[in-house]
Amino acid sequence: MKLPSRRWAVVATVGTLAALAAIEPTVSPPVAKGDAFVTAQTAGLLGIEGGECFSDPAYSRRAAEVVVRYEPCESGADNQSYGFLRAADGPWDRTRLAEFAWQGCRGYFDRRWPDRAGGTLDFYPVLPTRQTWADGDRTVMCVVYRPRGRLTDSVLPLR
Repeated sequence: MKLPSRRWAVVATVGTLAALAAIEPTVSPPVAKGDAFVTAQTAGLLGIEGGECFSDPAYSRRAAEVVVRYEPCESGADNQSYGFLRAADGPWDRTRLAEFAWQGCRGYFDRRWPDRAGGTLDFYPVLPTRQTWADGDRTVMCVVYRPRGRLTDSVLPLR
């Protein structure tokens, strides 16, 4: 009796693994976005207004830098702006600014989604940078996103 060659055993194993991969859905780990995920200096961000949706930052060969793009919420977007805070004047202090931003955006988030949207939504603040702060920027943008996928429409509650 002739035994199968190693080559056929490898092909059979790879074929079995491919079949299992096709059957078993891959589960992506949730994405956590923090206050350094996007900054006020990210190209395209200053064009985003309240309630508008936009992409995650990505390198654009055309612009030769990392950019975010406006995207209609209905078309599927990564993020949606849901509020703005104004930080007090004073010297640049990233730690204090981040604390202010997280607390303020959490307050807005909890008022809009008191049940935390069933755990399907989360938020993060977009902070001014040292450079934009020196230029007078005191605005923090509050952003909502879905940690396990894209938004499929506006998630802002109707008033």
